Amino acid sequence: MARFTIPRDVYFGENTIEELKNLQGQKAVLVISGGSIKRNGGLAKIEGYLAEAGIETRLFEGVEADPSDTTVMKGVALMNEFQPDLIIGIGGGSPIDAAKAMWIFYENPDFTFEQAAIPFNLPQLRKKARFVAIPTTSGTGTEVTSFSIITSENTELKYPIADFNITPDLAIVDTNLAQTMPAHLVAHTGMDALTHSLEAYVSIMANELTDALAMKSIEMIQEYLVASYNGDTNARSKMHLSQCLAGMSFSNAILGIVHSMAHKTGRMFSIPHGCANAIYLPAAIRFNAVEAGEKYADIAARLNLKGTTTEERVEALIRFVEELNRALNIPTSLQEFGVPESTFLENLDIIAEGAVGDPCTSTNPRPISVAQMKDLFLEVYYG
Repeated sequence: MARFTIPRDVYFGENTIEELKNLQGQKAVLVISGGSIKRNGGLAKIEGYLAEAGIETRLFEGVEADPSDTTVMKGVALMNEFQPDLIIGIGGGSPIDAAKAMWIFYENPDFTFEQAAIPFNLPQLRKKARFVAIPTTSGTGTEVTSFSIITSENTELKYPIADFNITPDLAIVDTNLAQTMPAHLVAHTGMDALTHSLEAYVSIMANELTDALAMKSIEMIQEYLVASYNGDTNARSKMHLSQCLAGMSFSNAILGIVHSMAHKTGRMFSIPHGCANAIYLPAAIRFNAVEAGEKYADIAARLNLKGTTTEERVEALIRFVEELNRALNIPTSLQEFGVPESTFLENLDIIAEGAVGDPCTSTNPRPISVAQMKDLFLEVYYG
């Protein structure tokens, strides 16, 4: 038996944050990262629509790029004092992930991060609050997913929280909110979305529902990502929808070793998550093709890439990813990104073991040993 879970409602398109005027509730905590949502007027609009709905709001800001357990508990303290019946995560993956984690511990104060990191182990939510997600970047898909990634401030280890309980109740995918992203963020988040779809499509948990969403997302990325990077407003709107489709797919099919590798190196080597995914993706496709060649070939065929045999189509798909990276000015290797060789080699054993143990590795189409993971990291370091 397969399960498919997404938010009860997803509003998408231009000006859909106006739907907040119809939201039912008394008090809402808004969780954001920094000032961009303030500077572009988005936060003022959101607060205004909530005021029209008669909802009192309190703002929690300052969520960092890799949200920490300390930040989460600061948000929980605010919620304990304010007692919201709505929690609204606004921005990229970091503030929405942080808000999801705050929701867990606001409703379950005796629960721990170690317990939360056990997959599908969360207690029931929605006893105190419902959750609304409003993405302003086009990559993580977290507004429709059952995932939250939180980092321990002391150990720098990540708590990957996975449970259908934290799938938002409502997602508002307003395409206007994505228009102000800088080009490098368009590139990184776009490649994050592509990685989500590609990994979901070949996951051992993939099914007909997740495949349909992943493939449509991949087709839209082929058509719109580079144009979005170059400033085309319609393409940017389309990418905001594409990443949402990718999120629906991978939330249910889960991911693979590209994300496992990115999770273990992003903070350590200061690599933006989507950039890390883009660097690792070609090598991971080649590794996984031993088991998933037919599905990769199917993607290539649907994208009208050249090739008649499975092997030719897999190579064509790898070239497609590499060409996207070049068009988006993404480095081809960790060395080119600027990770010092000594730092990389000193940590190779740690990141290889960590990536093999990451929950995303469990749904990768091909099993991988620590020795194979080290070889893969060496390949993506030197290019």
